[in-house]
Amino acid sequence: MTDGGPGPTRKRRPRYAGTHPRRFGEKYKELDAARYPEEREKVLASGKTPAGTHVPVLVAEVLEALAPKPGDVAVDATLGFGGHASEILKRVLPGGRLLALDVDPVELPKAARRLAALATDLGAPDAVKAVKRNFAGLRKLLDDEGLAQGADVILADLGVSSMQLDDPARGFSWKHDVPLDLRMNPERGIPAGELLAQLRSEEIEDFLRKYGDEPEAAGIARHLAEAARTPPSQVAPGPRPRAADTHLLRNPLRTSDVAAAVELAYAGRVSRHASEAKKSSLQRTFQALRILVNDELAALDAFLRDLPSCLAPGGRAAILTFHSGEDRRVKKAFKAGLEAGLYARVADEVVRATPEERGRNPRSSPAKLRSAVRALTSLG
Repeated sequence: MTDGGPGPTRKRRPRYAGTHPRRFGEKYKELDAARYPEEREKVLASGKTPAGTHVPVLVAEVLEALAPKPGDVAVDATLGFGGHASEILKRVLPGGRLLALDVDPVELPKAARRLAALATDLGAPDAVKAVKRNFAGLRKLLDDEGLAQGADVILADLGVSSMQLDDPARGFSWKHDVPLDLRMNPERGIPAGELLAQLRSEEIEDFLRKYGDEPEAAGIARHLAEAARTPPSQVAPGPRPRAADTHLLRNPLRTSDVAAAVELAYAGRVSRHASEAKKSSLQRTFQALRILVNDELAALDAFLRDLPSCLAPGGRAAILTFHSGEDRRVKKAFKAGLEAGLYARVADEVVRATPEERGRNPRSSPAKLRSAVRALTSLG
């Protein structure tokens, strides 16, 4: 017999409309892959990415380029979900170690826990160290870790992860009407919606062309600038701002505002080609915004400049890019390093995902892999 007090209450899973969960937060089976592994396999078999995860691209090709072996010191400079890192870790043990970097304070602890569990299972619990840092600071991190000679293996998988794209709270996708954020590290910098509201149409057009190669940059920029202007009825009471203070008349934008601006830029065009072009413009616009907000190309330039000194003699580097601006920089840096004698070898051809991989994982379609091997001589 009980004392009549209230017993423990069981927390029920929130209900969702329909027969299948649609919203990110409702996909509890996909978000808990350890408990529901069959759900992950089912989603992967359908050619989709399970919620809260990321399917690494060109894994076999990356491993072939890096050739990790037992005893190597390896660096995953952009950890993400940790798919590449897990495969590299398996190959540098026994005797090796893995340094993993990422700037995302939301996803880094999750990936770090998965890698730590794997290292423990492999009998080397101290073989992994995860650090919250931009890969532009890799050289200093290696010095701090007593690795002045450099690492044997370095991987950088550029771009955005599926976890960031799919989580509405991160503001990376037009599929959810939320504040436009796009920061890899939401603890630093200015959200994209606020930054856009500070820019003139000409400035928006400039970065859409520079970072997205966007052919409809002028029209999209004009509509984004218009969307950021606050209607007079919404201006707070008080004296009207002077003409020079136009930033006071602008609103932070949402993901839906970007989608609407692209839609308006294509107004009147109804062909199938126009529909496909519009979707591509939307992808390029979000890409350009993300690059701008996170200052990604400046970080990449710093990383490429320091990369030879981060590699041990004979060390191997592999870089995955997802748009032409990144790829041009990597190609140019590798070529210059080869001519200067910093690299002993640079891959002649860029490697792309096979048709089979693109079918399984459509997000692998734009990926390009380039690799290099550091010279055996000292950079001294």
